[in-house]
Amino acid sequence: MSSPVEESVRRNSESEAGDPDTPEHDPHYEPIVSLPLVDIQTNEEDEEELVKIRARLYRYDTGDHEWKERGTGDIKLLRHKINHTVRVVMRRDKTLKVCANHFITPDIRMNVHCGSDKAFNWSVFADYADETCKQELLAIKFGNAQNAELWKAKFAEAQEIVRTKCSLYTQDPSSDDESSITRSEDTDTPEPKSVDKSQDEDSRKDSETNDSDGVVLKLKELKVDSEKFE
Repeated sequence: MSSPVEESVRRNSESEAGDPDTPEHDPHYEPIVSLPLVDIQTNEEDEEELVKIRARLYRYDTGDHEWKERGTGDIKLLRHKINHTVRVVMRRDKTLKVCANHFITPDIRMNVHCGSDKAFNWSVFADYADETCKQELLAIKFGNAQNAELWKAKFAEAQEIVRTKCSLYTQDPSSDDESSITRSEDTDTPEPKSVDKSQDEDSRKDSETNDSDGVVLKLKELKVDSEKFE
Protein backbone atom coordinates (compact mmCIF):
# COMPACT_ATOMS: atom_id res chain seq x y z
CA MET A 1 0.00 0.00 0.00
CA SER A 2 1.42 3.38 -1.10
CA SER A 3 1.73 6.30 1.21
CA PRO A 4 -0.30 9.51 0.74
CA VAL A 5 2.84 11.30 -0.52
CA GLU A 6 3.51 8.66 -3.19
CA GLU A 7 -0.15 8.76 -4.25
CA SER A 8 -0.01 12.52 -4.63
CA VAL A 9 3.17 12.31 -6.74
CA ARG A 10 1.56 9.67 -8.98
CA ARG A 11 -1.53 11.80 -9.55
CA ASN A 12 0.56 14.86 -10.46
CA SER A 13 2.56 12.80 -12.95
CA GLU A 14 -0.59 11.52 -14.62
CA SER A 15 -2.05 15.01 -14.82
CA GLU A 16 1.16 16.34 -16.46
CA ALA A 17 1.24 13.47 -18.96
CA GLY A 18 -2.36 14.10 -19.89
CA ASP A 19 -5.00 11.77 -21.18
CA PRO A 20 -3.99 10.27 -24.57
CA ASP A 21 -7.61 10.26 -25.67
CA THR A 22 -7.97 14.01 -25.04
CA PRO A 23 -6.85 16.21 -28.00
CA GLU A 24 -3.98 18.60 -27.26
CA HIS A 25 -5.09 22.16 -26.75
CA ASP A 26 -3.57 24.44 -29.38
CA PRO A 27 -4.80 28.00 -28.91
CA HIS A 28 -4.88 30.32 -31.93
CA TYR A 29 -4.35 34.03 -31.58
CA GLU A 30 -4.97 36.55 -34.32
CA PRO A 31 -1.90 38.68 -35.12
CA ILE A 32 -1.94 42.22 -33.84
CA VAL A 33 -0.46 43.62 -37.06
CA SER A 34 -1.42 42.22 -40.46
CA LEU A 35 1.28 42.37 -43.14
CA PRO A 36 -0.06 42.05 -46.70
CA LEU A 37 1.84 40.08 -49.34
CA VAL A 38 3.90 42.30 -51.63
CA ASP A 39 4.57 41.35 -55.25
CA ILE A 40 8.22 42.22 -55.91
CA GLN A 41 9.08 43.04 -59.51
CA THR A 42 12.44 41.72 -60.76
CA ASN A 43 12.24 43.23 -64.28
CA GLU A 44 12.55 39.69 -65.61
CA GLU A 45 8.83 39.07 -66.09
CA ASP A 46 8.96 39.62 -69.89
CA GLU A 47 12.07 37.48 -70.39
CA GLU A 48 12.70 33.77 -70.76
CA GLU A 49 15.70 32.00 -69.28
CA LEU A 50 18.12 30.44 -71.78
CA VAL A 51 20.59 29.11 -69.22
CA LYS A 52 21.42 29.44 -65.52
CA ILE A 53 24.77 28.23 -64.12
CA ARG A 54 26.46 28.77 -60.80
CA ALA A 55 29.77 30.60 -61.12
CA ARG A 56 32.11 33.21 -59.63
CA LEU A 57 32.48 36.60 -61.31
CA TYR A 58 35.48 38.95 -61.36
CA ARG A 59 36.11 42.43 -62.74
CA TYR A 60 39.40 44.05 -63.66
CA ASP A 61 40.17 47.15 -61.58
CA THR A 62 42.05 49.56 -63.85
CA GLY A 63 43.07 51.67 -60.85
CA ASP A 64 44.77 48.89 -58.88
CA HIS A 65 45.58 46.86 -62.03
CA GLU A 66 44.27 43.60 -60.58
CA TRP A 67 41.29 41.27 -60.75
CA LYS A 68 38.74 41.68 -57.96
CA GLU A 69 35.94 39.30 -57.06
CA ARG A 70 32.52 40.71 -57.80
CA GLY A 71 30.29 37.95 -56.51
CA THR A 72 29.28 34.29 -56.46
CA GLY A 73 25.87 33.11 -57.60
CA ASP A 74 23.80 32.04 -60.60
CA ILE A 75 24.61 33.74 -63.89
CA LYS A 76 21.76 33.75 -66.41
CA LEU A 77 21.06 34.58 -70.04
CA LEU A 78 17.62 36.18 -70.38
CA ARG A 79 15.92 36.60 -73.75
CA HIS A 80 13.20 39.22 -74.15
CA LYS A 81 10.02 37.68 -75.53
CA ILE A 82 9.15 40.61 -77.80
CA ASN A 83 12.25 42.41 -79.07
CA HIS A 84 14.59 39.35 -78.76
CA THR A 85 17.36 41.15 -76.91
CA VAL A 86 19.46 38.95 -74.64
CA ARG A 87 21.17 40.16 -71.49
CA VAL A 88 23.54 38.72 -68.90
CA VAL A 89 22.21 38.91 -65.34
CA MET A 90 23.94 37.66 -62.21
CA ARG A 91 22.95 38.13 -58.56
CA ARG A 92 25.01 37.44 -55.46
CA ASP A 93 24.00 34.65 -53.12
CA LYS A 94 21.84 35.56 -50.10
CA THR A 95 21.78 39.32 -50.75
CA LEU A 96 20.59 38.89 -54.38
CA LYS A 97 22.43 42.11 -55.26
CA VAL A 98 23.06 42.45 -59.00
CA CYS A 99 26.74 42.05 -59.93
CA ALA A 100 26.36 41.76 -63.72
CA ASN A 101 23.72 43.28 -65.98
CA HIS A 102 24.45 44.00 -69.62
CA PHE A 103 23.12 43.24 -73.09
CA ILE A 104 24.79 40.81 -75.47
CA THR A 105 26.00 42.18 -78.80
CA PRO A 106 27.21 40.10 -81.76
CA ASP A 107 30.75 41.52 -81.55
CA ILE A 108 31.54 40.46 -77.95
CA ARG A 109 34.42 37.98 -77.85
CA MET A 110 34.46 35.22 -75.23
CA ASN A 111 38.14 34.54 -74.51
CA VAL A 112 39.74 31.69 -72.55
CA HIS A 113 41.07 33.18 -69.30
CA CYS A 114 44.67 32.35 -68.31
CA GLY A 115 44.62 29.08 -70.24
CA SER A 116 41.98 27.54 -67.97
CA ASP A 117 39.23 25.30 -69.36
CA LYS A 118 36.85 26.57 -66.66
CA ALA A 119 37.22 30.35 -67.04
CA PHE A 120 36.51 33.01 -69.67
CA ASN A 121 36.83 36.78 -69.93
CA TRP A 122 35.09 39.33 -72.10
CA SER A 123 34.84 43.08 -72.49
CA VAL A 124 31.52 44.90 -72.33
CA PHE A 125 31.00 48.54 -73.20
CA ALA A 126 27.95 49.18 -70.98
CA ASP A 127 27.29 47.23 -67.77
CA TYR A 128 24.54 48.43 -65.41
CA ALA A 129 25.27 46.35 -62.30
CA ASP A 130 25.87 49.54 -60.27
CA GLU A 131 22.85 51.28 -61.88
CA THR A 132 25.23 53.40 -63.94
CA CYS A 133 26.68 52.67 -67.35
CA LYS A 134 30.28 51.43 -67.04
CA GLN A 135 32.75 49.83 -69.39
CA GLU A 136 33.96 46.62 -67.75
CA LEU A 137 36.38 43.78 -68.36
CA LEU A 138 34.79 40.73 -66.72
CA ALA A 139 36.04 37.22 -66.01
CA ILE A 140 34.01 34.23 -64.90
CA LYS A 141 35.03 30.89 -63.39
CA PHE A 142 32.82 27.79 -63.33
CA GLY A 143 32.97 24.73 -61.12
CA ASN A 144 33.89 22.37 -63.96
CA ALA A 145 34.78 22.32 -67.64
CA GLN A 146 31.33 21.03 -68.65
CA ASN A 147 29.58 24.10 -67.23
CA ALA A 148 32.15 26.32 -68.92
CA GLU A 149 31.50 24.73 -72.32
CA LEU A 150 27.74 25.00 -71.78
CA TRP A 151 28.10 28.71 -71.00
CA LYS A 152 30.21 29.32 -74.10
CA ALA A 153 27.74 27.47 -76.34
CA LYS A 154 24.71 29.29 -74.92
CA PHE A 155 26.50 32.64 -75.19
CA ALA A 156 27.19 32.00 -78.89
CA GLU A 157 23.56 30.93 -79.35
CA ALA A 158 22.38 34.16 -77.73
CA GLN A 159 24.60 36.21 -80.05
CA GLU A 160 23.05 34.45 -83.05
CA ILE A 161 19.55 35.23 -81.75
CA VAL A 162 20.45 38.89 -81.37
CA ARG A 163 22.09 39.01 -84.81
CA THR A 164 19.18 37.43 -86.67
CA LYS A 165 16.07 38.42 -84.72
CA CYS A 166 16.75 41.57 -82.72
CA SER A 167 15.29 44.66 -84.38
CA LEU A 168 18.43 46.65 -83.51
CA TYR A 169 20.54 44.47 -85.82
CA THR A 170 18.07 43.47 -88.52
CA GLN A 171 16.87 45.79 -91.29
CA ASP A 172 13.18 46.52 -91.49
CA PRO A 173 12.00 45.29 -94.92
CA SER A 174 9.19 47.88 -94.98
CA SER A 175 11.67 50.77 -95.00
CA ASP A 176 12.28 50.91 -98.77
CA ASP A 177 13.24 53.84 -100.90
CA GLU A 178 9.78 53.91 -102.45
CA SER A 179 8.71 56.67 -100.07
CA SER A 180 11.38 58.96 -101.52
CA ILE A 181 9.97 58.67 -105.05
CA THR A 182 7.20 60.98 -106.22
CA ARG A 183 5.19 60.14 -109.30
CA SER A 184 3.92 62.62 -111.85
CA GLU A 185 0.17 63.03 -112.27
CA ASP A 186 0.34 62.56 -116.05
CA THR A 187 2.73 59.61 -116.29
CA ASP A 188 3.81 56.53 -114.32
CA THR A 189 7.48 57.36 -114.67
CA PRO A 190 9.12 58.07 -111.29
CA GLU A 191 10.04 61.69 -110.84
CA PRO A 192 13.10 62.26 -108.64
CA LYS A 193 12.98 64.86 -105.88
CA SER A 194 15.11 67.96 -106.09
CA VAL A 195 18.11 67.83 -103.78
CA ASP A 196 19.49 70.79 -101.93
CA LYS A 197 23.28 70.66 -102.27
CA SER A 198 23.90 72.39 -98.96
CA GLN A 199 21.65 69.95 -97.14
CA ASP A 200 23.28 67.03 -98.92
CA GLU A 201 26.74 68.27 -97.87
CA ASP A 202 25.62 68.62 -94.23
CA SER A 203 24.14 65.11 -94.26
CA ARG A 204 27.37 63.68 -95.65
CA LYS A 205 29.43 65.36 -92.91
CA ASP A 206 27.06 64.10 -90.19
CA SER A 207 27.29 60.58 -91.61
CA GLU A 208 31.08 60.67 -91.59
CA THR A 209 31.07 61.92 -88.00
CA ASN A 210 28.71 59.16 -86.86
CA ASP A 211 30.80 56.52 -88.64
CA SER A 212 34.00 57.69 -86.97
CA ASP A 213 32.34 57.81 -83.56
CA GLY A 214 31.07 54.27 -84.06
CA VAL A 215 34.54 53.01 -84.93
CA VAL A 216 36.02 54.64 -81.81
CA LEU A 217 33.36 53.09 -79.57
CA LYS A 218 33.87 49.70 -81.12
CA LEU A 219 37.62 49.89 -80.67
CA LYS A 220 37.14 50.82 -77.02
CA GLU A 221 34.87 47.83 -76.48
CA LEU A 222 37.19 45.34 -78.12
CA LYS A 223 40.42 46.70 -76.60
CA VAL A 224 41.95 44.13 -74.23
CA ASP A 225 45.50 44.41 -73.00
CA SER A 226 46.48 40.75 -72.66
CA GLU A 227 49.75 41.54 -70.87
CA LYS A 228 47.90 43.00 -67.86
CA PHE A 229 45.40 40.18 -67.35
CA GLU A 230 47.61 37.11 -67.53
